[in-house]
Amino acid sequence: MDEESKYEAVTSRDARFDGEFFFAVATTGIYCRPSCPAVTPKRANVRFYPTAAAAQANGFRACRRCRPDAVPGSADWNARADVVGRAMRMIGDGIVDREGVPGLAGRLGYSTRQVQRQLTAELGAGPVALARAQRAHTARVLLQTTALPVTEIAFASGFASVRQFNDTIRQIYARTPTLLRKESGTRTAGTGSGRGPSPARAAGIPLRLAYRGVYAAKEVFDLLASEAVPRVEEMAGEPGARTYRRTLRLPYGTAIAAVDEAPHRGWLDARIHLTDLRDLTTAVQRLRRLFDLDADPYAVDERLAADPELAPLVAARPGLRSPGAADPDEFAVRAVVGPEAAAGLVETYGKVLDQPCGTLTHVFPEPGALTGAEDPVLRTLATALADGVVRLDPGADRDEAERALRALPGITARTAGLIRMRALGDPDVAPDGAESEAAGERSEPRAAAWRPWRSYAVRHRSAA
Repeated sequence: MDEESKYEAVTSRDARFDGEFFFAVATTGIYCRPSCPAVTPKRANVRFYPTAAAAQANGFRACRRCRPDAVPGSADWNARADVVGRAMRMIGDGIVDREGVPGLAGRLGYSTRQVQRQLTAELGAGPVALARAQRAHTARVLLQTTALPVTEIAFASGFASVRQFNDTIRQIYARTPTLLRKESGTRTAGTGSGRGPSPARAAGIPLRLAYRGVYAAKEVFDLLASEAVPRVEEMAGEPGARTYRRTLRLPYGTAIAAVDEAPHRGWLDARIHLTDLRDLTTAVQRLRRLFDLDADPYAVDERLAADPELAPLVAARPGLRSPGAADPDEFAVRAVVGPEAAAGLVETYGKVLDQPCGTLTHVFPEPGALTGAEDPVLRTLATALADGVVRLDPGADRDEAERALRALPGITARTAGLIRMRALGDPDVAPDGAESEAAGERSEPRAAAWRPWRSYAVRHRSAA
């Protein structure tokens, strides 16, 4: 889009572009999402930015009316396989907070200077600024939805110090942390020391997981219910009002997450119980990938509806998503062994939760625990994952990962494609056997017309 097209989107308050770009108003010093309900500013006063971090880096504060920091992420970061797309997926997963910019660059195979240059040139902000914007959003959510002490929130959000936390909140929101909390009506649980769990954590952290457009929740929850592995996952309630719950293995600890099926206008309700608050950002991003919340259903449905075969399927299920995986390594193992064997692996090798919750008692075993499994295919896959021969983290090169998977004995092309689609969140995969082989060579020209959304075409066919 050129700037005039972007301004037209702002003028019409078009929510389709929320998260795809941001606009700032020079006369007010505020930046907004395209659908902001405020009076449309004059064109001469408007500046456009590809990310919230870029707007913040240019001195603009987040609008308190439209909350631009809470929009869904750009669908580009899931679709793109280049270094910028991979970097954005890793920053979202918290790599910069845990390993710094050198860690991010090392995982990408570039120097820190190259990563800084490429991100700044395209996104208007480097990795530190992008991670800082994410930390600020996490802090605002915790301030306004929990009674956690401010000191705990500062470190849980990824800030290195309380002073850094205070300065960032003031700069981005033009409010002190205390005032942000006061405006939301949330009462503090106390001063907190930051060294131990606060009683305020007991209720979990309530979240609104934003998405754009229509969300076909039924089909996503049906799929998750059919795949659920006992002790690790459960689906409770009746269709239309179900709650999906599962355990998560995270960098600093474990978590239990719950997501409600009934969608609100633009978000799903969720709640996360964490053993370590520093894992909040990572846990949220993994739920977003699992539920495919950063997708662009407008672009997907428009492309697929142009195919005569898929048009009625798209009309019947607008906003159909292509779910990902909460834990890529876990999904790869489950794709190889099947659901019944996966349940057995949980009982034999899974880690028991310190505090089980209902039927959720275990965390799925990590690859290193499965390297001695009896199944030779599983043993080979687990060893490759544990040794890093196969990488399925958010910044993995998808082509490399698929080649490495297909090189393992016993991993079929279809299984490798399925892992690429779900574990790596690739929106443009037609697994061998699921589509191309079943329809024969005649499907190839048609499948090419579905790009870059072939994964969604597969979902439409399987959901029909």
